[in-house]
Amino acid sequence: MFLRSRVSGLKYAWVRHNSSVPDQFAELVRRPSSLHQIYQSLSTDPYVNLSIEHFLLENAPAESSILFLYANRPCVVIGRNQNPWLETDLRALHNDRWNGTAGDEEAAIFVRRRSGGGAVFHDAGNLNYSVISPRTSFTRDKHAEMVVRALHRVGAINTRVNGRHDIVMARAEGMENDPNEPLARKISGSAFKLTRHRALHHGTCLLDSPNIHDLGRYLRSSARGYIQAKGVESVRSPVGNVSAAFADSFFSMQGVIESVIEEFARLYEVHPDAVRRAQRAHANDPEIFAGDGWVAGTVSEVQGEQEPDISKGIAELRSLDWKYTQTPQFTFSTYPIEEDPRERPPLPSSLPSSTRAFLRLKHGAIIESHISVSADESTASDQASRIHTLLDGQKLHEMTLARWSEVLQEGLGETEGKDEALVKELSRFLGGLLGG
Repeated sequence: MFLRSRVSGLKYAWVRHNSSVPDQFAELVRRPSSLHQIYQSLSTDPYVNLSIEHFLLENAPAESSILFLYANRPCVVIGRNQNPWLETDLRALHNDRWNGTAGDEEAAIFVRRRSGGGAVFHDAGNLNYSVISPRTSFTRDKHAEMVVRALHRVGAINTRVNGRHDIVMARAEGMENDPNEPLARKISGSAFKLTRHRALHHGTCLLDSPNIHDLGRYLRSSARGYIQAKGVESVRSPVGNVSAAFADSFFSMQGVIESVIEEFARLYEVHPDAVRRAQRAHANDPEIFAGDGWVAGTVSEVQGEQEPDISKGIAELRSLDWKYTQTPQFTFSTYPIEEDPRERPPLPSSLPSSTRAFLRLKHGAIIESHISVSADESTASDQASRIHTLLDGQKLHEMTLARWSEVLQEGLGETEGKDEALVKELSRFLGGLLGG
């Protein structure tokens, strides 16, 4: 580590990301005197950023206050207790279920985070802010209000925190009387994770998303009308970009970042030198600076490669077990059942009206099912019994279109109402709804 004297014994230490001492980031995070920490991420990998965030939550001093800012590649991020088949259109996302690669940088990926809350879409125009603080001083609006003050500083004065702890933006000037324009558009949602001594509040901020008009393609599940799920269900709201309020003036995402850092510093009385280092982070080579009571700078994939706890977190978030088998119990049914008596969407005309498909799943695995096509009750019961024998214990995320076809081909057998065309259509229907 190199040291540079400043004044009256205060020293700065900087650690380049190619340093020969790999654990200095972790040492600085854990250092008892590191009571104020500010980081910007150079990574757009959501698995990396969420795992660095979790490392900060688990390892920083109990009385420390931390700001972590990052932007991810296109991805849908769901809450810890949510259902991906209900919250996302898995067909629109990179298929990680039998293609383990991350996909090209343009493909949106699916992520389950460790905190609660609802499903959100991230891309390069969405700033993610994370504040980690002592639990004793935490309130659910505290840091959302901090971000609103930062937005006001850059000119987005029509933003405020609503009763759901979200940040919303009022109608733009000139659109007050437009009946097709909502009174307010959501620009930021929040999620929280509380431990014994620490509080994590992380939120999104739609600044200038190029996908703002296409979010429904990723967040609208075609299976929604058939699924009854335990766990947390997202609340849908009209959304907007902060940049929309700057039609006739200059808008800078980096300006918002610098403003958020300034407001964080005011809220927690951060040393001015830490603020300067944090705001200049992207202007210099990747570095981490440390003063007597603060740390500021940039982080990236390097921390994931060098710090075992972060690397372990990345592997967990990327694993299919974490993504899919953590799903709370749910049912899928094409017809009303006692616990879910809603009317269902009509079946495709290519399927007989007698078609019935029911699945009960626990930890993402099928524990009960009834799939049949025959109008004859006895024959339908035989079909359902044979198919359940093949499906019992099967993890839903492993059910490819080809696997659905194999199961139905064998399970329906040489029975009334079964032919190759029907197997193909039923496979396509179930696989399409369930991401096959």
